[in-house]
Amino acid sequence: MFGERPYAAVSTAELAQRAGVARGLINHYFGNKRDLYLAVVRRMVTLPRPERVSLPEGTLSERVDAIVGWLLDTIAEHGTTWVKVTSHEGVGDDPEVQQILDQADDAAAERMLVMIGRPELAHSAQLRALVIAYAGLVKVAGREWITRGTLTRDQVHRLLADTLRTVITETIPAVEPRPGVVS
Repeated sequence: MFGERPYAAVSTAELAQRAGVARGLINHYFGNKRDLYLAVVRRMVTLPRPERVSLPEGTLSERVDAIVGWLLDTIAEHGTTWVKVTSHEGVGDDPEVQQILDQADDAAAERMLVMIGRPELAHSAQLRALVIAYAGLVKVAGREWITRGTLTRDQVHRLLADTLRTVITETIPAVEPRPGVVS
């Protein structure tokens, strides 16, 4: 429901009815609507544990296509709820939501550096920031595909794969920390 309507337009009673449970059960497990929303945000942005994700193999293009395919599968699985949660359309400028999203972006940046075969770069704030900037493109492209329908999945895949290849082959080497230089 949080993916269908703005946060303020969703009531706890409606959530309980849709879930087929008593409202008190939601309050028992989550406290209130905001706490339930925070649980939804955490669920939407939590990556699978590293041991549950196989690292892609093959050429750079094959690995990039596998990574982007995995990202798009994840977006498709959660649809409009993922779009709303990752684009701050939920409860607005809530510091707790922002903290969850920031932690998720950091974790995703570290995971991406591992997936592209450069885990040693995860300590660099600049390179994590580059990957987080790429994640911003993923979020906007996901919105254009899932909610606006202005791009197809294939077009989004191409955009994200081409951009990720460029980040890996050109941007990271240009920004990569040099020995003895602190980033």
